[in-house]
Amino acid sequence: QVQLVESGGGLVQAGGSLRLSCAASGRTFSSYAMGWFRQAPGKERGFVAAITWGGTRTYYADSVKGRFTISTDNAKNTMYLQMNSLQPEDTAVYYCAAKMGSLLLRETSRYDYWGQGTQVTVSS
Repeated sequence: QVQLVESGGGLVQAGGSLRLSCAASGRTFSSYAMGWFRQAPGKERGFVAAITWGGTRTYYADSVKGRFTISTDNAKNTMYLQMNSLQPEDTAVYYCAAKMGSLLLRETSRYDYWGQGTQVTVSS
């Protein structure tokens, strides 16, 4: 059974940084793509970034490009999201997700497994 567990959320001031982690278990993920999504209050869950499990390809939403970095550590079965220059509009619950196949996609419906989410709050 696939399990994704996020951690690393918290409260940070504008301009600060956080690193989110997503620990994956339950199967071999070498043929999977992974993604980060976020959902602010009253808004739909939206795409943040995606990566092939081997880390060879990445894809970012325009709103985070140049500020966020997605990566994987295959030895630890973990995906990360390094978030720099955080702004209040980045405040949301952040979710990690996994999908079979190596296509990097932004649609939530294309992802097969989801974590429980971790709250990120950026104060102004």
